[in-house]
Amino acid sequence: MQKQFHKLSMVLGAMLTGALLTGVVTSLPSGLRSDAYADQQASARSAQQNLAKQNLSTAQDLSTAFRNVADAIRPSVVSISTARTMLVRGGGGMNELPPEFRRSLPPGFEDFFDFDRRRGNRGNSSPERRRMQTGMGSGVIVRADGYILTNNHVVANADEVTVELSDGTELTAEVVGTDPPTDLAVLKVDQDGLMPVAIGSSDNIQVGDWVLAIGSPFGLDQTVTAGIISGKNRVQGIVGNGNGYEDFLQTDAAINPGNSGGPLVNLRGELVGINTAIASRSGGNNGIGFAIPVSLAKPILSSIIETGKVQRGFLGAQVGDVNSATSEEFGLKVKQGALISSVLDDQPAAQAGLQPGDVVTDIDGKTIRSGTQLRNYVASRKPGSTINMTVNRNGNEVDISVKLGELNEDAIALFSDGGTLGVTVQPLTSDTAKRYGYDADEEGLLVTGVEDGSAAAEHGIQPGDIIKKANGEDVRSDKDLEKAAAAARQSGQSLRLTVRRENSLMMIPVPLD
Repeated sequence: MQKQFHKLSMVLGAMLTGALLTGVVTSLPSGLRSDAYADQQASARSAQQNLAKQNLSTAQDLSTAFRNVADAIRPSVVSISTARTMLVRGGGGMNELPPEFRRSLPPGFEDFFDFDRRRGNRGNSSPERRRMQTGMGSGVIVRADGYILTNNHVVANADEVTVELSDGTELTAEVVGTDPPTDLAVLKVDQDGLMPVAIGSSDNIQVGDWVLAIGSPFGLDQTVTAGIISGKNRVQGIVGNGNGYEDFLQTDAAINPGNSGGPLVNLRGELVGINTAIASRSGGNNGIGFAIPVSLAKPILSSIIETGKVQRGFLGAQVGDVNSATSEEFGLKVKQGALISSVLDDQPAAQAGLQPGDVVTDIDGKTIRSGTQLRNYVASRKPGSTINMTVNRNGNEVDISVKLGELNEDAIALFSDGGTLGVTVQPLTSDTAKRYGYDADEEGLLVTGVEDGSAAAEHGIQPGDIIKKANGEDVRSDKDLEKAAAAARQSGQSLRLTVRRENSLMMIPVPLD
């Protein structure tokens, strides 16, 4: 930045000098003007030449930085090839012939190539045969004893994984563990003395900072591309069918098929991200690439190496973003943060004192701007760890410490989703009944969330409602509701819900697709 200000000062100085010289020249006698003009031109040329030299020097400095980073990081980058055996039907039939050859055959001649067709059962009795499916990707060495970080989708379902080092050495790799919700995987090769990458900070990197992407696009090993960080905290809904943990760095460094799993590094040669996806209509680079930030990858890496699996913290609360709609609904006093929309009874959030309508603005000294950020942070902590929150509650700041549980199948089952109905429910307890103004002995399912645009939302179901019956049958669990919805869908009829709202009991028919 100082160099840029220096250059700008040089240019402005040259312009000012030219203006002053012009003034002087016009006041000179005519006999002296030509000499003064010549001096003025010489001075301007000299200023331009100096500026050009400085620009060239800056470009050369940047080129040297790129070269140094590329040289330093190459030993840590690997190419990954995978193989998978698949069983497919068909063998020697018409489909095995080239299309142009099939079109040239006379009518009926194809029967010589497909005996099943003559039996009126073409293709159904074709024998199974094995076909080898191959794939390629990239990875980065994270420990000298052979641990490698890459994308889950690079090695998913592979029977064989081979890693090629920068010196051409090929090694068989073991898949130590995978984590589909973040699209990360850890491999291990039987080799010591490898060159691990230096781990940087994706939190500190800023939009506009230079980065390099290194990998094997289209099988071209050790390809280096340069760009900048174009954006941060991108959520694209591409991991885990939209249910994964995303907080992508966006870059315009060229990323293409085969780059997946390779490193995104800063100009200090430090790992800041794992190249994962691109936004493209053609399948090639359009200048929009996404990398998993190292802040999200580090705890996954450590957990897989230590235990072979990923252990995640569990808060026991539903969270969302702060926006105009939620601000109006909950009367929020802040413009950003993670909104606690509901809290499960007897779970970590409730035990710590979190309440619906709280807005988490800070965790462990880290500013929280969205529900996604809070969700990712909680998931990155180990079960049993304690996180310290700053919460805005009705305009007042409250400090809360939460000891996290473990996100497992039992914890996930506490949150139930009514599928196409579009509601989130939980069994009503005496505590939640009292909290929402109902009698302690009230029974049913408490609606804790309603998806925008869902069938439930369109037909008037609201958070705080109690679903007592579905199709005339009592509902006490999410399974009861799902069973009733499935029966209604199968019969082509609306799901008839008996709902209590405050002191009113109503029947609400909800059509299901």
